[in-house]
Amino acid sequence: MAAHRAAKSGIALEAQQKMDSKWDNDRARVAIDWVGKRIGEHLETDGSKESVYNLLKDGMVLAKLANWVRPGSVAAAKMSKAPSLAFKQMELIGMFLKTIDEGEGGCVKKSELFQTVDLYEKVNMVQVITTLEALGRAMLTQGREGFGKAESKGQTHEWTEEQLKAGQNIIGLQMGTNKGANQSGQNFGKTRAIVD
Repeated sequence: MAAHRAAKSGIALEAQQKMDSKWDNDRARVAIDWVGKRIGEHLETDGSKESVYNLLKDGMVLAKLANWVRPGSVAAAKMSKAPSLAFKQMELIGMFLKTIDEGEGGCVKKSELFQTVDLYEKVNMVQVITTLEALGRAMLTQGREGFGKAESKGQTHEWTEEQLKAGQNIIGLQMGTNKGANQSGQNFGKTRAIVD
């Protein structure tokens, strides 16, 4: 789909090459395998960008995954047959992103989501895999069938009143110190002569 875009050059080409160098076939294969198991389909991929793109570009696989994450988030009528029109394919991709977006009640941070154009026009396929990995971690954290490592839930500390008061007597280094060398008695430049 990116065939209608002008060839990149200069700094844009360097940025695209840097993004492309981060592609890892094994990461992609693991993510696509996880997606296939969640939606109950065998998704055949060698882990290449082209293979992953061909599996996901029409949005059907992602729409099914969205319904696994939150049942009913994509209407069955939208998934009755694979869309052939570009805007319908992008609509399904957008519905997936909306379903998993933390701001919309999902579980993936906005910074870890790809944009529809990243997948549809094959602009940043690395971000597509990053999003799937983030979704896998979030599902694992929720106790569902995810992959990767569960996200940290943080620790809470309980401080005693005595420990809190002990911290009030410490002067932080940002506040300076009154010990050691100081600037008293220093003169810079010529002093002013006052003559009567």
